[in-house]
Amino acid sequence: MCESRAEKPHPVYVPRDETFEEIKQNTFSAGRLKALFHNLIPSIAATLSSSDIPFKCFSEIDKLYNDGVLLLEDEDQKISGNVFPSNMMKQVLSVGQKLLKYEIPAIISRDRFAWLRDNEFARQTLAGVNPVNIEILKEFPIVSKLDPAVYGPPESAITKELIQQELSGITVEEAIEEKRLFILDYHDMLLPFIGKMNTLPERQAYASRTVFFFTRTGFLRPIAIELSLPPTPSSPGKKRVYTHGHDATSHWIWKQAKAHVCSNDAGVHQLVNHWLRTHACMEPYIIATHRQLSAMHPIYKLLHPHLRYTLEINALARQSLINGGGIIEACFSPGKYAMEVSSAAYKSMWQFDMEALPADLIRRGMAVEDPSMPCGVKLVIEDYPYAADGLLIWSAIKEWVESYVDHFYSEPNTVTSDLELQAWWNEIKNEGHYDKRNESWWPKLNTKEDLSAILTSMIWIASGQHAAINFGQYPFGGYMPNRPTLMRKLIPYEGDSNYEKFLLNPQSTFLSSLPTQLQATKVMAVQDTLSTHSPDEEYLGQTNHLHSHWIKDPEVLDMFKKFSAKLEEIEEIIKGRNKNIHLKNRNGAGIPPYELLLPSSGPGVTGRGIPYSISI
Repeated sequence: MCESRAEKPHPVYVPRDETFEEIKQNTFSAGRLKALFHNLIPSIAATLSSSDIPFKCFSEIDKLYNDGVLLLEDEDQKISGNVFPSNMMKQVLSVGQKLLKYEIPAIISRDRFAWLRDNEFARQTLAGVNPVNIEILKEFPIVSKLDPAVYGPPESAITKELIQQELSGITVEEAIEEKRLFILDYHDMLLPFIGKMNTLPERQAYASRTVFFFTRTGFLRPIAIELSLPPTPSSPGKKRVYTHGHDATSHWIWKQAKAHVCSNDAGVHQLVNHWLRTHACMEPYIIATHRQLSAMHPIYKLLHPHLRYTLEINALARQSLINGGGIIEACFSPGKYAMEVSSAAYKSMWQFDMEALPADLIRRGMAVEDPSMPCGVKLVIEDYPYAADGLLIWSAIKEWVESYVDHFYSEPNTVTSDLELQAWWNEIKNEGHYDKRNESWWPKLNTKEDLSAILTSMIWIASGQHAAINFGQYPFGGYMPNRPTLMRKLIPYEGDSNYEKFLLNPQSTFLSSLPTQLQATKVMAVQDTLSTHSPDEEYLGQTNHLHSHWIKDPEVLDMFKKFSAKLEEIEEIIKGRNKNIHLKNRNGAGIPPYELLLPSSGPGVTGRGIPYSISI
């Protein structure tokens, strides 16, 4: 009763041993993030709010990289140039003015128009910043699991006949049998929110499904997009299906349909795969580790580097990023329903045993069980860069964890008789995930194999999984037409009052559907900061003072050296893959190499590097 919520500018409380160390405070992550939220974003808002207008032509977007934005500064909101040393260059032009200039993001640095092409749209589902939602299409017709009494008939408007036309002479049944049809399905996740989202000012979204065909030449090609609106008292639900067509009108409409899919993808990426499945879900592990395991406990020592700074970064996010009226609500489609979308996804789809990479790939049908393969799985699409590189990192972590656990728990019953360890796992299940405490899928913790599997998943989420979906945010999202974070208009159709305007100026219709100049500039600033490595970042496999100071055991140090050597070897394998001309999703004219799971990195926005923990 005597405590009140911390409000800005006061910081959210974080236990002392979880806050940034002084070196980190003084250099980067905290200073940069605080400067972003308290200084840079308000300056962008002050400069652009009076003219919060759409981009009128593509050259206006290019100006953000070529000319920059002249920011007006209040005396109390001075932006320190040295906090943003690398990408967003600031130059003092006159008193009270600074220039905000963005670096050209990787997605357009090699090929200016790649984002327009269907094959690039498809490639990013396998090698982009959100490569974790594509799944195999197992059966036809496609049917919703939502209540038909509320959301209308469950069958998709994507018919067998429509798909058949796009399959180069094979039947739908053959394509499913040969594992060549895939789907990006945000229908059931988003449809319950679309009605509410579309009542928000300047927001117009659909629930989407996209079907892809994997060609004989090894390319993934989008063949149909279904965009759905929920039924209302005055009208039944609308489901429209778009295909790429060949005339000018259908080409522009297809482009807008793809933009709506990308906008949904950007929202699910940020709210579900990034915030919920990495940042938020690490918290119960961190709290239970500190509350239940002694600092001398071998599992505490193993986990400690993977837990650093996460509570602090999450506190900053809750205060300035995902807060009511914050940047995520202002700039992403779900608006004030953003955390509801995240919570609903947790309720309907999160389960601990499916957060392991091999299990997730099998669940999505992107891999099949194969005991002869190193991780026990074989990829359905071999050229799936996130999965192919991720499995290398996963197996290295698994090997290191198994050898470490085996060293400390060599005797039978040592896991069940370790009271601290059992209390730790009980707290994670029963208090950390209270709503799901009775689920049957929770792994048991009886053997050293159980313990190794649980720890491997936790370490993967904190390191490889977070790196794969975080550090590509600016390289892929920094060019807003490639990944618009919201859409402001529905697609015009014949008979609609805006249809004539669209026919006269399709480019203007397209650009006016995307985020405004203010929204885009804000999001780019956030994505740039979140994609940036601190100069004092600690990367997976690198020896730091924590290992050398706490783990004196020479056998354990030998195991760790093996782990480090394995990661160096993996780095070379990934570099080799990026030079392989047969792997078209990571090599080719204008195609950026897939580097998000390269273990090492320098500071700045590098699009590579796996830190030990979620520290940005």
